[in-house]
Amino acid sequence: MNLLLEVKNLKTQFIVQQKTINAVNDISFSLYNNEVLGIVGESGSGKSVTVRSILRIINYPGKIVHGNILFRGADLLSLNEKDLSLIRGKEISMIFQEPSAALNPVITVGEQISEVLKQHIKLNKKQAKEEAIKILKDVGIPAPERRYHDYPHQLSGGMQQRCVISIALACKPKLLIADEPTTSLDVTIQAQILSLIVDMVKRLKIGLIFITHDIGVVSQIADKIIVMYAGKIVEEGPTSQIIDNPKHPYTIELLDSLPTLSTKKGVKLKEIKGQVPDLFNLPSGCSFHPRCSQVKKICINNIPNLKKINNKRYASCFLY
Repeated sequence: MNLLLEVKNLKTQFIVQQKTINAVNDISFSLYNNEVLGIVGESGSGKSVTVRSILRIINYPGKIVHGNILFRGADLLSLNEKDLSLIRGKEISMIFQEPSAALNPVITVGEQISEVLKQHIKLNKKQAKEEAIKILKDVGIPAPERRYHDYPHQLSGGMQQRCVISIALACKPKLLIADEPTTSLDVTIQAQILSLIVDMVKRLKIGLIFITHDIGVVSQIADKIIVMYAGKIVEEGPTSQIIDNPKHPYTIELLDSLPTLSTKKGVKLKEIKGQVPDLFNLPSGCSFHPRCSQVKKICINNIPNLKKINNKRYASCFLY
């Protein structure tokens, strides 16, 4: 497989009230063609800031201060806005958490898909409409010729997200980023949307970065998993190895908190004690140590580095 994306030593900061927050703190990872990468962690771990940094859509007062983001060999951080706009939406597309916020409420969903096709592939109006209707059909929208003329508010949440997926995949990108795309949907619809994304990615043979707080979800679809906490990668490796033999205490806690088929009715699910740390005031040493069940003296004042613990496994913990 060819290397599609390589992120090197990425650091993204927010300066708020004269304090600096390292929302993404010196992380590195790679993604190959046709590979699915799951990025997992609780809210505030830096997952969304990481993928927004890839597309350079960090809002003020956020700023990428260090690193390289190599997409098919080109450093996205060195491109001017004009050149980057040719990649966004065409080569790299993104599905956001809230479909109703991602769609323009005063433009029909069909026109929104057509606009992407006209801008990036230079189709004329008739060609763009025909292709948009075909794409709507491909993502399971019933009566696509009629739905082409519908406005977002006329569609259910699941149908809106299918339209967002249509826009993201219209130009057959090389990389799709899905930022918790099922969070706002009903449980039954979540499974349908997840299946749709995976099926489309396989059909188009593209790379996928899937962001979620639910490690159980990515265990079903990802080739490899990155676990993030407080802006850093704390564990990385092939999905099967991480699920079957987690190394970092945080990953272990995430997996232990999942319900299973053997979980009895009325039994309280296990939870990770404490709260996600305040990025304004991180604890000394390892950021996870106040919540860690295996904390040692060295963890309190020393920061562990991400270390290779076998051929494809990495963990940031003094246990290794």
